Amino acid sequence: MEDQDLLRYSRHILLEEFGVDGQARVSASHALVVGAGGLGSPVLLYLAAAGVGRITLIDDDEVDLTNLQRQVAHATSGVGSSKVDSAAERMRGINPDIVIEPLCARADAATLDSLVAQADVVVDCSDNFATRHAVNLACVAHAVPLVSGAAIRFDGQLSVYDSRDPASPCYACLFPPDAKFEETRCAVLGVFGPVVGTIGVLQAHEALKLLAGIQPSLVGTLLMFDGRRTAFDTLRVTRDHDCAVCGSRSATTDR
Repeated sequence: MEDQDLLRYSRHILLEEFGVDGQARVSASHALVVGAGGLGSPVLLYLAAAGVGRITLIDDDEVDLTNLQRQVAHATSGVGSSKVDSAAERMRGINPDIVIEPLCARADAATLDSLVAQADVVVDCSDNFATRHAVNLACVAHAVPLVSGAAIRFDGQLSVYDSRDPASPCYACLFPPDAKFEETRCAVLGVFGPVVGTIGVLQAHEALKLLAGIQPSLVGTLLMFDGRRTAFDTLRVTRDHDCAVCGSRSATTDR
């Protein structure tokens, strides 16, 4: 590690739990971030600032004026441009020494299968169940830890799903793909900007802990944030051994 790196990351290196070794692991790691919107914005900025060596971001959307109330990686001048290019420009401004790979594409199953296989951690910042389940499926298949978050109105939640841990549930254990969930969008119901930022920052927090080797993680815990009360609640979650993705009914070993 060069002197400039020791200076840039000195406040992390000073932490006993992090140190030079933790920074070296972070600098040598590859993070995949799915979604460059409200959740993805703080995730991408904090991962870049922390010196994650390679960051791939995937999103097929463009910056819209209505995004700017909460998607802090983007600026008014970027309206109409792709979100991944807009975010990548901000990230390079923060840290020009890392590799940033913006991919303006839909996160479909085939694309995710290829990208997840190359990553050390995946941070799901998408806004719909179909993408979350596709991300989860790829993470289980390739045994890559997943940090998944969601936010709507004044409510947010996140957890870590790590199939390297035999006791860890996957996203589908909590939200089965064949179950009926109401798909809620902020374009219809609204979302309080700082709630999205709170969940995104915590996603970055958990991702960096995983990359640096800091334990424990949120595996087995669903963290829920109530922005009205400014309060957190936790729910213990366990693996569903009949889960269609990671349990005995899954076809993971056949993929």
